[in-house]
Amino acid sequence: MATLIDFILHIDVHLIQIVNQFGDATYLILFAIIFIETGAVILPFLPGDSLLFAASALAADPRYNLNIWLFIFLFLCACLGGDSLNFLIGHKVGKSLSNHSLFGKLINKESLARAEAFFEKHGAPAIILARFIPIIRTFAPFAAAGSGFPYRQFFKYSIIGCVTWVLLCCGSGFFFGNLPFVQEHFSVIIIGIIVVTLIPAIVGAIRSRFVKESA
Repeated sequence: MATLIDFILHIDVHLIQIVNQFGDATYLILFAIIFIETGAVILPFLPGDSLLFAASALAADPRYNLNIWLFIFLFLCACLGGDSLNFLIGHKVGKSLSNHSLFGKLINKESLARAEAFFEKHGAPAIILARFIPIIRTFAPFAAAGSGFPYRQFFKYSIIGCVTWVLLCCGSGFFFGNLPFVQEHFSVIIIGIIVVTLIPAIVGAIRSRFVKESA
């Protein structure tokens, strides 16, 4: 866990190391991280927003010879594919996976419950909103499938959410990631991104706890 935290907080440094070591394979590595972050129900803690921001910042720097349009295309495919895989898992196995003796231990049931509550509260638009909330976005497709939501309708909202998310994160990183102030305070900016995106989930968790205590 300490290694993961260090990777997230100093993601710009680690991405430079990956680019220097793996070259063009960097595209596939980052694609895999985003795909797994959304597609694998048991790995909601992998970096998402911060990874897109940092990778796009590197793409804006000619020293690293990275293509921003290829990043956008791959990240879009990764989150759309991850959403669909996650939905398929929820549709095929649903609650039985979270109650399984082995896999149930790997799934954060509180996070899954928050995602289900989030989906019940906001309905179909929750699929779009969840894309901008870490952890919740990993469980939202699973929760939607478990509730019997039609895949065709789910995919329509998934496209809107993924396109908006990728363009916003990549655009921010590409145009602002190399500003001197951002470069000098990159770790602080990353923490800020994480905190801002987690606020809705934190508020929802606190609110639901108060509701339980008052019930």
